[in-house]
Amino acid sequence: MSPQDFERLYAEHAHPLLGFLVYRTGDRALAEDMLADTFEKVLRTRRGFDRRRASEKTWLYTIALNRLRDHTRKAGAESRAIERAAVEVGAGDGRGGLDLAESRQSLTTALAALSPEEREAVALRYGADLSVPEVARVLGESVTTMEGRVYRALGKLRETLG
Repeated sequence: MSPQDFERLYAEHAHPLLGFLVYRTGDRALAEDMLADTFEKVLRTRRGFDRRRASEKTWLYTIALNRLRDHTRKAGAESRAIERAAVEVGAGDGRGGLDLAESRQSLTTALAALSPEEREAVALRYGADLSVPEVARVLGESVTTMEGRVYRALGKLRETLG
């Protein structure tokens, strides 16, 4: 991968990838760190990229997802990030911040009711705006499995959120 290809890859995918990471972590600063880690890994492993095995987008999101899993395993960052975000929102003045905090807490509770696999599929599908086939490739599952997982997860979320 040439420097120009890397710059193009970054320009095309950094913003949506950051959105996915913010969605998954609940903490923008942490997500920015994870984005930097992801692109650092891309730079180090760019020679290993094989267009026959995956698209650039799928390869990039797979790296990001693995970085996120590693970080979560090592530091328990996901739960701390959600707690920090809830405290920051609740610290604001007026009812607007309180409504936002209640909505965030409801969503956090609903997401917690999902299995880890369902949360991951929903995060990739809606947080990263990946298509179901792309989610399937990132997670190494069949498209049918991912369709069912996302469908069940959305049903559970609807039920929990009313």
